[in-house]
Amino acid sequence: MTTRRRLGLAVVGFGWMGQAHSRSYLRLPTLFEDRAYDVDLIVCSDNVESRRHIAQSDFGFREVAEHWGAAVEHPDVDMVAICAPNMLHETLVTAAAEAGKHVFCEKPVGGTPSQTARAEQACRQAGIITGVGYNYRFAPLVLYAQELIANGELGQITNYRGRFFSMYGADPMGLLSWRFLIDQAGHGATTDILSHAVDLALMLNGPISRVVGIGETFIKERPLPSGAGTHYDRGRPGDQTGDVTNEDYFGALAVFANGSHGIFEASRAIVGPQSQMAFDIYGTEGALSWNHETLNELQLFRTSDPQQGYTTVRASERHPFHGAFVPGDANSIGFEDMVAIQDHELLTAVAEDRPHSAGMEQALACVSVQAAMLKSWETSAWEDVVSLRID
Repeated sequence: MTTRRRLGLAVVGFGWMGQAHSRSYLRLPTLFEDRAYDVDLIVCSDNVESRRHIAQSDFGFREVAEHWGAAVEHPDVDMVAICAPNMLHETLVTAAAEAGKHVFCEKPVGGTPSQTARAEQACRQAGIITGVGYNYRFAPLVLYAQELIANGELGQITNYRGRFFSMYGADPMGLLSWRFLIDQAGHGATTDILSHAVDLALMLNGPISRVVGIGETFIKERPLPSGAGTHYDRGRPGDQTGDVTNEDYFGALAVFANGSHGIFEASRAIVGPQSQMAFDIYGTEGALSWNHETLNELQLFRTSDPQQGYTTVRASERHPFHGAFVPGDANSIGFEDMVAIQDHELLTAVAEDRPHSAGMEQALACVSVQAAMLKSWETSAWEDVVSLRID
């Protein structure tokens, strides 16, 4: 039997992703028998009393607290999972790092690129192990795509297309929640969803050298929330409105360090695609495509058999991690299974005292691209991608 390290975990923010990761922590022992860790849910911090109650009564956290300091400072906590609103991330990451805790932070690490750069510096200086919530990396067929590319199955990559189209902000009656305000969320589509598309491009196709891009806010006003409404809640005609202060859409051209060219798009206000986090990669020997909306399928083309055209590869236990959830071929897994794989990989890295990817280093690379894109929007010109690392 594998010797396991027991890790005490704290979760800060118990909304959708805080609960998703907590469910994951509870599931991991049933999925990965040969794991290097066991987990204790020590403390959950949230400013909503009903969430604190659920965390303790239904999820089994030993303690709950209204203020995040109880999670960061608790002596039995080894790692803090930060799932609070964007603009709190830098403060929370820095506090956890200074307390010597390992850190998982949902993306975006910061609402702005500079916030992410400061958080990365704090973690690097503290010498802790970090993880960032780029969960689409961990879809079994995305990991399989990475294997195909690394093994040269596609030949030399010539073109890359990455996109994240979501309808969550398509309804003009969607409330003016914090996500639509630059002082509370940071930037809009570039921070919230384009970051996923850029991260996968960096993982699959390597560094990006230059970009040119443009953004737009299509829905410029939204109904004001009467309480603590989210971006999924709706107002009514005649409600008082307020200004949206960050972008709904961003599109960019890119040149990669390997000489290939790319196109990126992200929109939260598009109609049609509902959660289309997708990429298409084209090489001299083949091509492949993946879309989160059909996450258990990969489209693969090989020049060695052109008459076959694109073939559908269906996820199976032969692909990375898939067999931990279901046996056989074409038995589907879902979104929170990707979260579980991600959490398993990070906790394994913490238990084995080694770096994890994607961590703060990868988040810094992602926001360095974002910063160049935003600068290009201002200058209407090509901009070089320059690392935002603070030494």
